[in-house]
Amino acid sequence: MASDRQAVIVGGGIGGLAVAVALRRGSWQVTVLERHPSLSEIGAGITLWPNALRALDALGLGDVRSLGVVPAGGGMRDPRGKWLNRTDMGELGGDGILVLERRRLLGALQDAVAGDEGVAVRTGVTVVGVDARGVVDCASGEQICGDVVIGADGINSAVRRALWPQAKVRSTGIVAARLIGRLDDSREPGNGETWGRGDYAGVAPLPEGSLYAYYATRRTAEALAAPQDALPWWQRKFANWHYPLPQLLDAAEPDRFLCHELFELPPLDTLVRGQVALAGDAAHAMTPNLGQGACLALEDAVELAAALDGSAPVVTGLRDYERSRLPRVHRLAKRSHTAGVVAALSGRALTTFRNTLVRVTPESVSLRAFRSVADWRPPLPV
Repeated sequence: MASDRQAVIVGGGIGGLAVAVALRRGSWQVTVLERHPSLSEIGAGITLWPNALRALDALGLGDVRSLGVVPAGGGMRDPRGKWLNRTDMGELGGDGILVLERRRLLGALQDAVAGDEGVAVRTGVTVVGVDARGVVDCASGEQICGDVVIGADGINSAVRRALWPQAKVRSTGIVAARLIGRLDDSREPGNGETWGRGDYAGVAPLPEGSLYAYYATRRTAEALAAPQDALPWWQRKFANWHYPLPQLLDAAEPDRFLCHELFELPPLDTLVRGQVALAGDAAHAMTPNLGQGACLALEDAVELAAALDGSAPVVTGLRDYERSRLPRVHRLAKRSHTAGVVAALSGRALTTFRNTLVRVTPESVSLRAFRSVADWRPPLPV
């Protein structure tokens, strides 16, 4: 296998670095272009399902498990804290669902490429154009060529904008806030999601007693204000919800409180244009309601490297990648969208019906639905 094949990856986040690690295992020479002045990950916590952990194993990064916590159980509650259902996550299969800080995962990926002479990470590079023949145009006037170009530059991808100009992200009408906090309280915080009327929230444990929490509500100007102004609004919004959701908001610092409108990308018909392919949110940005954004990006990295790990032409490998990925990412994006709609239902009759349906659904049915999300396994060989 040739070792002089050149890959250009646009985007130095979780997806981009995962692709870099995967391609290096196939002896590609890799250049990573990141527009920010340094590699960093915006976000609080992240959940890695068994499919993502299998992908990390395939990348040689299974030790990431030591950076997080695997909750024994989870479930759904109402705002008063009454459990609608409980699920033993140990029955999910694999290693359960790992909860960790996003920066920890990014750090592990950075460590994997650090010191590798086959990887050049360039920060502060703005991409303004991409040619399907594998040519990247930079704002500086420089052109960078590769045998393959991977757009892993997120939901507002410059690569997608250049070669898929018809693809436009759309708002879900939901705003989400996220934080990591710690409470000096002996009460059990629980693990899972809480559904209200038009609002929902969730909490999960992190190492050393920290907690990751997220909150979602209908889009308003107050919810999207600057953190110092938005935080009091969110505190009032969830003041009467069960422990520890209001307590974590009350203890939050504005500079560590993240708040963003949620967008999604309608399904693309193709992930490939010539010698250019999309991966991660650039390819299939979806709502966070299944917790699969980063998980699918890690899957993409493994499958992309597997498709390009051979003597076939690059374009042939990219088409194999596309055929493998499109059905799965379309299916999960649709399920995630539906889950977000259900979680954000409002009106007494609708939410009462929803909660009753959740309450009477057997745990075996819930587990079967979870397993259908987490059932991905790496192609062989990887």
